[in-house]
Amino acid sequence: MKYLHTMVRVSDLDESLEFYCRHLGLEEVGRTDSEQGRYTLVFLAAPGDAGRAQVELTWNWDPEDYGTGRAFGHLAYQVDDIYALCAKLMAAGITINRPPRDGRMAFVRSPDGISIELLQKDKALAPQEPWASMPNTGTW
Repeated sequence: MKYLHTMVRVSDLDESLEFYCRHLGLEEVGRTDSEQGRYTLVFLAAPGDAGRAQVELTWNWDPEDYGTGRAFGHLAYQVDDIYALCAKLMAAGITINRPPRDGRMAFVRSPDGISIELLQKDKALAPQEPWASMPNTGTW
């Protein structure tokens, strides 16, 4: 058995690709458009992970309100510098729901409300401001 991917439904494909690719740094590794099924599938992977764990964004062409169920927890990504990535995300207007106060873990949300966990590669970075005193915002 081999793990292939996690599927996430998105309501705005362009906005979602901007979040996952431009801001988080994932890369598009495949795409399928189905005229008959009226959907587009976009496969994303972290750099170097194209043949391993992937996220499948599913965009149904006919608008639909998906909501966010509690059964799905989050997607998690290891990052080289959690402080630098969180600063980049904040500069792009993305809310850091759970700041990396401990230098190890943060949470943000995609445009469709999918919780994304960011984990510092290797050991935690030393706590530093503004992160150390930043409160949580919203849910994560």
